[in-house]
Amino acid sequence: MGVHLQPLALRLLALTFPLVAKGFSDETLEKAAKSEGYCSRILRAQGTRREGYNEFSLRVEGDPEFYKPGNSYRVTLSAATPAYFRGFTLIALKEGKEGDKEDDHAGSFQIIDEEETQFMSNCPVAVTESTPRRRTRIQVFWTAPPAGTGCVILKASIVQKRIIYFQDEGSLTKKICEQDSASEGVTDKPILDCCACGTAKYRLTFYGNWSEKTHPKDFPRRTNHWSAIIGSSHSKNYILWEYGGYASEGVKQVAELGSPVKMEEEIRQQSDEVLTVIKAKAQWPAWQPLNVRAAPSAEFSVDRHRHLMSFLTMLGPSPDWNVGLSAEDLCTKDCGWVQKVVQDLIPWDAGTDSGISYESPNKPTVPQEKIRPLTSLDHPQSPFYDPEGGSIKLVARVVIERIARKGEQCNIVPDNIDDIVADLAPEEKEEDDTPETCIYSNWSPWSACSSSTCEKGKRMRQRMLKAQLDLSVPCPDTQDFQPCMGPGCSDEDGSTCMMSDWITWSPCSVSCGMGTRSRERYVKQFPEDGSMCKVPTEETEKCIVNEECSPSSCLVTEWGEWDECSASCGTGMKRRHRMIKMTPADGSMCKAETTEAEKCMMPECHTIPCLLSPWSEWSDCSVTCGKGMRTRQRMLKSAAELGDCNEELEQAEKCMLPECPIDCELTEWSQWSECNTSCGKGHMIRTRMIKIEPQFGGTACPETVQRTKCRVRKCLRGSGMEKRRWKEAREKRRSEQAKKNLDSEQYPVCRLKPWTAWTECSTLCGGGIQERYMMEAAQCDFQSFLLGLLE
Repeated sequence: MGVHLQPLALRLLALTFPLVAKGFSDETLEKAAKSEGYCSRILRAQGTRREGYNEFSLRVEGDPEFYKPGNSYRVTLSAATPAYFRGFTLIALKEGKEGDKEDDHAGSFQIIDEEETQFMSNCPVAVTESTPRRRTRIQVFWTAPPAGTGCVILKASIVQKRIIYFQDEGSLTKKICEQDSASEGVTDKPILDCCACGTAKYRLTFYGNWSEKTHPKDFPRRTNHWSAIIGSSHSKNYILWEYGGYASEGVKQVAELGSPVKMEEEIRQQSDEVLTVIKAKAQWPAWQPLNVRAAPSAEFSVDRHRHLMSFLTMLGPSPDWNVGLSAEDLCTKDCGWVQKVVQDLIPWDAGTDSGISYESPNKPTVPQEKIRPLTSLDHPQSPFYDPEGGSIKLVARVVIERIARKGEQCNIVPDNIDDIVADLAPEEKEEDDTPETCIYSNWSPWSACSSSTCEKGKRMRQRMLKAQLDLSVPCPDTQDFQPCMGPGCSDEDGSTCMMSDWITWSPCSVSCGMGTRSRERYVKQFPEDGSMCKVPTEETEKCIVNEECSPSSCLVTEWGEWDECSASCGTGMKRRHRMIKMTPADGSMCKAETTEAEKCMMPECHTIPCLLSPWSEWSDCSVTCGKGMRTRQRMLKSAAELGDCNEELEQAEKCMLPECPIDCELTEWSQWSECNTSCGKGHMIRTRMIKIEPQFGGTACPETVQRTKCRVRKCLRGSGMEKRRWKEAREKRRSEQAKKNLDSEQYPVCRLKPWTAWTECSTLCGGGIQERYMMEAAQCDFQSFLLGLLE
């Protein structure tokens, strides 16, 4: 027996509004339910408001003042720490409408996370929570209505404990109007300029969640990956990408090829509007556990002018699908810097390729379409297709955390202590929890500190896993890291200043020739002995952007940040790049270098031999009789990050079992012979030969000769005349024989001649008689005749 539970926002609505809403009695509720429907009941409810109340906020991504008809926008409802909410409702109305009629609602919502949000059963145009629990943020997509709708009011209600907040003005209501046709193509920009002071430094960490387990349909097992992350911190005057906009060539190359080169070139060409280029390595394969591979991250800075950040990365292989953030504002309305941003990401289509599945062949979209989020109803062959139109399962999450603030801050919110000292404080090592089943070598010496100044750095040591006695018990890491500072610096010295990292170098003061640039840092912890910090907080150096400023010289950008060292230990190479902004005016070739390389040193490499398990038992022979093969294996027990192992992990050898039985083999049957008679009944035969005699218990040979009856034609009988002649011949022979017998009595001695040949058969067909004769050489009596026979 089941019980249907309404969402918390709906269930508490009737319970709490009589306590907090003005003029909203049970009679009014009942009347509204009958006459206006559930949607209008929700919209008419007004909660108690407090002046300056802004714990909760409703935000449209990018804070656009205008919407483009048909475009999609991400809408976020959030609570500022430590506030939270248990339930909510979200609805979109045409300006001036009360929601009494279906036509009063504007646009449509799309669910992103079904575990967090769902459509109201009694008011399908509104969004509410899926389950009542504590939460600090929800997100949905809102698709703008058709042209001619006018301004739209997005409204949210918040249920916190037994109090409902529903504001017609303020942070829970957003007004967004239709973009005028005269301004079509103009990028929506944040409404407010940033009023924060100083600068802030952030770390972006990307967590991919796209795998065969989470997205099994047509998952590309061999080639799945995330491309290199590319983005920047920038001003409102430059937009890398946005929903409803068209992809630039740089965005297209990331979306289709996973190449960030053109995108980085476009970013660096906007040097005045960009503070930091954001880059992180690609991930092959797309997903691995965090204990195997750390999530990619990148650090960047923002200031009052360049307070937005955008990035994108390709989901590959795919036609032109990406994830990312567009114009994420890190400046708060109270003139501070956002402490943390967590965004769940679904893929979006760049509008440059019309493929429908991961590995679809190239099919350019002509004309190019606008950037839009993918949906579960795009195409039945799409890997995200859902015939019921459900939400697309999230493919990634990005976390943006503030790690430092520099300079005098103009808001009153103090730094969190974690921002000040936690990242510099030496980590206290816990007691050694190495399992007894893990046998290690001694730790190697500590490497040199990665910092040569009083800035924070790291040093590393390694050890070798010699044996893992129990494979079911995991062994801890073979590498250990420790915070450190350069020579002459000590965080234990009471007179030492704790300094922040250097902020990125400012742009060169000139665009051609020699100028200056500067960078700054600030004191994160003053000396414990109360002395003043004498460590410099600002550095200035000369910079040359373009050595020559003649018509025959080309203008280039400043050098970008150095790439990571090509080696993980020992000596490697690192590179940095710059772009050509303008070719020589006289049409000559540009001779400026755009790439620079230099050596880089990483901690010393330690050679660690392969650690292998014992050989397994030989497998069964690959055959059941005769000659075959058998194999055995062993496992690599060394950690993969310690280097390649060239030892063989599998062996094979021949094996011999008793001979297999050999069955008899014969040729095919010959043709049937001719019938053995010329008339009447007879027989025919056919034969076959033995090719292989049976051996080792094989099947015996069957018959090799077969007979079958045959009948040619009926035989004809002889005439009466022939019979008389035959009878007369017989009588004549008898009389002659009798005469010979009489003569033998008169001639006692006789000599006999040899037997004659057999006579012909007495009949032409059927039974007959053949005869032969013996003749005497001289006349003799019968007794002599007999004696002659005996001789």
